[in-house]
Amino acid sequence: MAGQAGSGAETDPDQGGRAPGFQARTLLRGAAAAALATQQAGQPFASLVTPAMAPDLTPLLWLSSLSEHTRQLRAEPRCALLVQGAAESANPQTAPRVTLTGLAEPVPEAEVPPLKARWLARHPYAALYADFGDFALWRIRPGGALLVGGFARATRLRLAELLPDPTAVAAIAAAEAGIIAHVNADHADAVAAIARGLLGGGEADWRLAAVDVDGADIAAGDQVLRLDFAASVVAADGVRAELVRAARAARARLVPAAAES
Repeated sequence: MAGQAGSGAETDPDQGGRAPGFQARTLLRGAAAAALATQQAGQPFASLVTPAMAPDLTPLLWLSSLSEHTRQLRAEPRCALLVQGAAESANPQTAPRVTLTGLAEPVPEAEVPPLKARWLARHPYAALYADFGDFALWRIRPGGALLVGGFARATRLRLAELLPDPTAVAAIAAAEAGIIAHVNADHADAVAAIARGLLGGGEADWRLAAVDVDGADIAAGDQVLRLDFAASVVAADGVRAELVRAARAARARLVPAAAES
């Protein structure tokens, strides 16, 4: 039961006062897998896919031309993507989730390299098959979304409420490579602390893999952990502040754990 859909402009006290649009973005950006709903000749069809979000929140999918859903998207691009977080209790209905609707399309060849790199940063294990000839990068042009924050908490989101600020997206995208290089070269200990102290990672060679306005991806081998920022950032100094905050919180957790061991 989702309950009646409300306005996307309201904040949710059960989510720390965060706006529903930000809640939906964190769910989408943190999803390692999703259910893709397609159709053929009016018959609904659902399949498992592994999305990654472009900086502007466009869902990216690396799809095989041999897959049933790919053939269906070529015939009918209207589709929906469902992602969900962890349930608050034994009742699965308490899990936060978001359904994004939109139009699917292959990504033009000239735009593929940076977006493919973004997708692989979220799914590094896929490098084994990412260059197979039957695979291609697709994206879903968002049309709107429905956020269910848990049992009986539903909010319908217009694009203006869902999508991040394009000026901020461009600013972070322009600074991303420099941020990643600096953090991995000079603050690898902070990245490891965040992965272990906040995100449940084990001992590994953790590195900053990607940054966007809503958070960062931290990776070690094929494992990728998502760090959600407390709020969306608009410039590189906001990323720095969020990483510093996260590192301090992580180290504060790790110190008592080390003392008890």
